[in-house]
Amino acid sequence: MLQLNPPDSILPVPAGISGRSQILFLVTYVARYLDLLTNFVSVYNTAMKVFFIAASAATVYLMLFKFKATYDHNHDTLRVEFLIAPCALLALVVNHDFTPLEILWTFSIYLESVAILPQLFMVSKTGEAETITSHYLFALGSYRALYILNWIYRYYFDNFFDLIAIVAGVVQTVLYCDFFYLYITKVLKGKKIVLPA
Repeated sequence: MLQLNPPDSILPVPAGISGRSQILFLVTYVARYLDLLTNFVSVYNTAMKVFFIAASAATVYLMLFKFKATYDHNHDTLRVEFLIAPCALLALVVNHDFTPLEILWTFSIYLESVAILPQLFMVSKTGEAETITSHYLFALGSYRALYILNWIYRYYFDNFFDLIAIVAGVVQTVLYCDFFYLYITKVLKGKKIVLPA
């Protein structure tokens, strides 16, 4: 008999992934892309913004509802309000233009720079990270680190410099530095990350 749905044992599960980080990424993308409601740039731009929001929302839904039984809420305990509140306050104080959309964009930049902290806290709390989780974290960190190359390019060729984005990006990249070291010294040698006790 043909089985249309795969057995639960091979379905993806959120074990080792921080739901709180995923919620922060969702808040980041919603705040950043609310200009969808007021400003049309192109079909591609609109489609990518909708994709980022939808993919983030789907990830949160799958983790916290569909695969709730496998979500490790006991180790995912970093209090995100201590990240959201300072980012919101900083966005109100340090922004390019005191308008609602600009403040939301600035808030999203600040929040994205610290959104990975619940994930890193979870890894430090459990003392280890599965290889697939390590690859995921490395990809997220690399994505932000590559932005530094983009800023250098835009500064030299477009004479564009955004201090808010650069400072937030550098903060985010610095947060990953410890993990990058462990990734290079452990995961690339075929070992899983195990933090010293």
